[in-house]
Amino acid sequence: MNNLLLLILCFIAGMLLRRFKRMPDNAPATLNSFIIHVSLPALTLLYIHQLKLSGDVLLIGLMAWLVFGLSAGFFYVLGRWLALPRATVGALILVGGLGNTSFFGLPMVEAFYGQSGLSTAIIADQLGSFFVLSILGITVAGIYSSGRPTAMVIFKRIALFPPFISLLVALLLIPVEYAEWFSVLLKRLGDTLAPLALLSVGLQLRLGHIAEHKRNLAIGLGFKLLLAPLAIYLLYVQLLGAHGQAIQVTLFEAAMPPMITAAIVAAEHDLDPQLVNLMVAVGLILSFFTLTAWWWLMRGI
Repeated sequence: MNNLLLLILCFIAGMLLRRFKRMPDNAPATLNSFIIHVSLPALTLLYIHQLKLSGDVLLIGLMAWLVFGLSAGFFYVLGRWLALPRATVGALILVGGLGNTSFFGLPMVEAFYGQSGLSTAIIADQLGSFFVLSILGITVAGIYSSGRPTAMVIFKRIALFPPFISLLVALLLIPVEYAEWFSVLLKRLGDTLAPLALLSVGLQLRLGHIAEHKRNLAIGLGFKLLLAPLAIYLLYVQLLGAHGQAIQVTLFEAAMPPMITAAIVAAEHDLDPQLVNLMVAVGLILSFFTLTAWWWLMRGI
């Protein structure tokens, strides 16, 4: 409960700081850069090092790929049925298919499941969401806009991403025992992720143009917050019979609101920027309630 209160307070603080112009315009970019280059790599080095490889790892990493595939199929069909513009279909696939499993997901997992759930959440983010965005997300953005990313561009984005580098290092260091001071250092640096991430999200919150996009907004968030996690639940729990905390956290990550980075990619490719920004902002607010409901429903899994 204390962790959840911390997240809410940091989120509200970010909104208030933006409202009263107490932070520079580039503050979110600065905070995000620190998270990407310091906080997230530190958590990755700490918790992936403690990872015990099992059959659950495949299901955890596969979740984001399945959600994105469902999103592509769902919004392609829906777009043809509703005669939506190509840019809107591309925006919905990107932002509806990628969850905020890092900046928002890791703090929320820690709040609801404690630090024991972080290793699962990092796998879902690094082996799932990050790769999906870097490969499938960039590809979809190119298809629905005029750009076409080359294989070399995609490879460089993956290879030079700091959390990905730290993931490879952490996997290589699994047989090596960390010194106590090094573990403490990584934990202290990793602890900065939760408050800084929610502060950054609050600083970026925009709620304009809701009436203009209310139908597509409702469809996009309905898929991301409800239909996608329900589909993963039916597949993993009802069909495959998977259970345990790792599966609970995986389903919880499947229910995360739209990814901020996916919205940035969509906006850079001119894929309905107003809609994707609204999906991120409104989805974030709604997810405080929907994630609590999913956590309660999944307690017995």
